[in-house]
Amino acid sequence: MILKLIWRNLWRNHRRTLITTASITFAVLFCILMQSFQKGAFDNLIKNVVGYYSGYVQIHKSGYWNERVLDNCFELNDSLILKIRQQKNILDFVPRLETFTLASFNNTTKACLLVGTDPIKEKQLTHLDEKLINGTYFKLDDEHALIAEGLAKRLNIKLNDTLVLFGQGFQGTLAAGKYKIKGIVHLASPEMNNSFVYLPLKAAQNVLNAENRISTMALILSNPLEKLSIVTILRAQLTADYEIMDWEEMMPEISNHIKADGASFYIFSAVLYLIIGFGFFGTVLMMTAERKREFGMLISIGLKKLNLGLILLGETVLITLLGVLSGILLSFPLVLYLNRNPIRFTGEMAKAYEKFGFEPVIPTAMDSSIFLSQSSFVLLLTFVIGMYPIWHIHKLDAVKALRN
Repeated sequence: MILKLIWRNLWRNHRRTLITTASITFAVLFCILMQSFQKGAFDNLIKNVVGYYSGYVQIHKSGYWNERVLDNCFELNDSLILKIRQQKNILDFVPRLETFTLASFNNTTKACLLVGTDPIKEKQLTHLDEKLINGTYFKLDDEHALIAEGLAKRLNIKLNDTLVLFGQGFQGTLAAGKYKIKGIVHLASPEMNNSFVYLPLKAAQNVLNAENRISTMALILSNPLEKLSIVTILRAQLTADYEIMDWEEMMPEISNHIKADGASFYIFSAVLYLIIGFGFFGTVLMMTAERKREFGMLISIGLKKLNLGLILLGETVLITLLGVLSGILLSFPLVLYLNRNPIRFTGEMAKAYEKFGFEPVIPTAMDSSIFLSQSSFVLLLTFVIGMYPIWHIHKLDAVKALRN
């Protein structure tokens, strides 16, 4: 009976109800689309940047990240491998031995970052084989090298030429070796493209006199969303000799950018909802002011003020629910469509994206928390506004209202 009364009261002035519902629908629709675009863009950025080289989680010797020198590498032992393989969310790991050295061809010498890695596992994480622009991919037992395109141009070196590497090995030993160029890779990051040389892990360990040692274990996760729980578990299981870091700790500038941009979205949403909230409050104000005589009569014939206040709160909530549900119903197919068919850049913008190895698209994120958070915020705002009619009824004098 009360629900029927609330419903009929709403449509006494159907134009006002429709306008209010439409404003709430627009706010919910707009904020859901904005947040899904933002989250989709950030998820795509993280996938591109993190999946390009570092991985979501890495294990190093304690102190390595602050002082990335070869002497801070660690021995790859069976106990560590067993603990890694026991984690359900870790598919595999990529062992790497990284150090700065000098690369020379003919009379030209340049600084480079030597990366010794497992070729098969590196394919799983970074798809290095797909970045080949010339030559063939290397194998685990090769004594050949892959060189980044930019560094190859600086050295004027080509396929099947011999690259000389020399520098400091493990614990101050002299490291020097000659390797035939088996392939040239294009790396999207200009810094990486101008400095990277890849060797099979065993060959890198031999030339650097670091037998069975690695500097980094990049973990391949089945679900990147579980990275924090994996970091927590590994920190509890491994000794203090190791440091376990996720990508946010390794690349705080990207993490801070995402957080700052996320904060700007919430500020924008708050301003939008504030505007909608004032408009909605105006509607509630009119709903109570123009019905003062009606309220006085209902109180006079025995309706309790609390029940009358709850009826008005119900009207407020029902209008909001209509707007929220309409916003969700309109936004869901749009978000789903743009997730399956993301907005694709063309022209110069597309070239800029492709230059850094990113697909020139912005997809939306299909995340239920986006729909729930926007709906919850609007409903919370409604309950705050709905306190006004309850307060108004509590202060109402029935006799004065009847004379109004």
